[in-house]
Amino acid sequence: MSPPAAGIARTLQFGESMFPVGGFAFSGGLESAIQKGVVVDRDTLAAYVRTALEQAAQGDGIAVIHAHRAATAGDLDTLGAIDARVFARKLSGEARTMTTRMGKKFAEMSADIVGTAPVIAWRERIAAGATPGCYPVSLAVNFAAQGLAAHDAFVVHQFGVASTILSASLRLMKVSHVDTQRMLFALLANVDADHARAATARLDDMAGFAPMAEILAAVHVKAHVRLFMN
Repeated sequence: MSPPAAGIARTLQFGESMFPVGGFAFSGGLESAIQKGVVVDRDTLAAYVRTALEQAAQGDGIAVIHAHRAATAGDLDTLGAIDARVFARKLSGEARTMTTRMGKKFAEMSADIVGTAPVIAWRERIAAGATPGCYPVSLAVNFAAQGLAAHDAFVVHQFGVASTILSASLRLMKVSHVDTQRMLFALLANVDADHARAATARLDDMAGFAPMAEILAAVHVKAHVRLFMN
């Protein structure tokens, strides 16, 4: 297990919004939401991010916790089963592209930086095509390998969901850095409560009912002009 100070530093390193796994190329569907008038100002932007966080906590967030447990136990087969469930719950092609592209890159970076047997084995499974390699699972494998808590992996995941959308908003609409940081501060106030619910959930409980988000993702697939991949 990492010493306390080193653990904090490594949580910050692998949870940093500019960690090079390609998250900057995605908007979490915000581009389509703005184009279709779903998000028009700061209030609707905050509501959009709140929905994304709720969807993530009830879906991928649960997967993060279960994957962390499996990785801690060294159970690659269970990790693969969790990975397949995460992938199957991504309804749009772009959502699947986002989670697997970021997950694969995160696994590669983890193997190069952390270099322990579990992260190398996970990277090799992805490279061999034996598992999709979704981002929440790769994140959990990394944190488990370093002895970092599942709670911290969950928080990093939720932070990433919010920061990805809010960072994109700066390039898509009239909103300031102060506005987005204020939203981020407020929106993550309940992350401990979200973790507590996710930690007691079964893997079968993964669900993220947000039909508008799925509709916007479908709209984006056919968009002719776009700044982001999703």
